[in-house]
Amino acid sequence: MAEPTPRRDEPRLRPAPLLFEPTAAAADPEHFFDLESIDDPHALLERATELTLAFRAAADRAMEFQAMAAAQLADPRHFDRLTTADISERAEWTEDYAKKMVEFGRDLLRGDDPGTT
Repeated sequence: MAEPTPRRDEPRLRPAPLLFEPTAAAADPEHFFDLESIDDPHALLERATELTLAFRAAADRAMEFQAMAAAQLADPRHFDRLTTADISERAEWTEDYAKKMVEFGRDLLRGDDPGTT
């Protein structure tokens, strides 16, 4: 599986909100955010696109939080800091990717725009 590249050079989109599905609906493998009930292909494409954008935005934001957490865990000022090997094991990343995420997280925590460095 390819590892995502940390990026912040793209503008944030305002996607449709992700609503949690009721437990009964989520248990049905054929059910996915009520898309299966939309008969009109135009409406289906519109709603599926909204969900795709929302999931992408959520994944990007979650990755930023992963990077910030990795940077905090690797902070050499803390006696209980973790090595990038420890972080990579916990996050199921390669060690090289963990190093990149720590740097990305440090940039985010400093308030730097990583897209311009």
